[in-house]
Amino acid sequence: METKWLEDFVSLAETRSFSRSAQLRHVTQPAFSRRIQSLEAWAGTDLVDRSSYPTRLTPAGQTLYTQALEMLQALQTTRAMLRAHTAAAQDVIEFAVPHTLAFTFFPAWLSGLRESCAPIKSRLIAMNVHDAVMRLMEGSCDLLIAYHHTSQPIQLDAARYEMLPLGRETLSPYVKPDAEGRPRYALPGTAAHPLPYLAYAPGAYMGRAVDQVLRASGTPVHLDRIYETDMSEGLKAMALEGHGIAFLPASAVRREVRARRLVSAGDGFETGLDIRLYRERSGTRKAKGTVEAFWRDLQAYLSTHPVA
Repeated sequence: METKWLEDFVSLAETRSFSRSAQLRHVTQPAFSRRIQSLEAWAGTDLVDRSSYPTRLTPAGQTLYTQALEMLQALQTTRAMLRAHTAAAQDVIEFAVPHTLAFTFFPAWLSGLRESCAPIKSRLIAMNVHDAVMRLMEGSCDLLIAYHHTSQPIQLDAARYEMLPLGRETLSPYVKPDAEGRPRYALPGTAAHPLPYLAYAPGAYMGRAVDQVLRASGTPVHLDRIYETDMSEGLKAMALEGHGIAFLPASAVRREVRARRLVSAGDGFETGLDIRLYRERSGTRKAKGTVEAFWRDLQAYLSTHPVA
């Protein structure tokens, strides 16, 4: 039995929807359903009443839901206790960061703080947005860096968590140019000839932001979804090979655009993303002194270098 099966089951019990839970867990619905079935095989009984909608738990499922909450909490507490034994980690700040920001934003951002903030030791944990947020909520990282889009806000209780703005990002469509330097494919495409589309996997945070852009477009967009992945770097690699159009953060393609290895696939289809830093408010639980000092230094820096 895998811990992620219990996390999946708890999500299903709370959303009462296979599709919604699959989205929140960043997996396809068939894969999510298989994981619930694997848990039922391990338990030796049905846990979900699939004849009802919204989904309901069986009596056995209700029992497991209660126990699963306790087991997951116990595991999180145990992990926190084990980490507390590592004295060397007390002066290391752990950042949970989505993959794209880990590659494109974090290194340069940290370098830019050298003259204004005291030197820090850091550990970067790169993962998808949902898991990065869960890391912060579980107390298994010190700070979270994440994107924020008006249509896809990060669901963190403002009474418990505080935020500092770090920057802005633009998400736009890019494509490999042809021999004359023109885009191989240009939005919006036509119904007769939809454009090859390199997409984020269903449920991915960036994918939901792109979906919002396409829905808000005043012009119908015709795309043929030929490839998908969770990571911007994967989409960029496919776009550089000429496979189709990909929506990518400007910071991820700066060098490629400068070298004309990628060009815009169409104007009017971009959207802005905020980059934000989150932490649990002081007093909620004991924080590392290094985190408190870094947060104060960063607040002072931002007061004289506000984000545009």
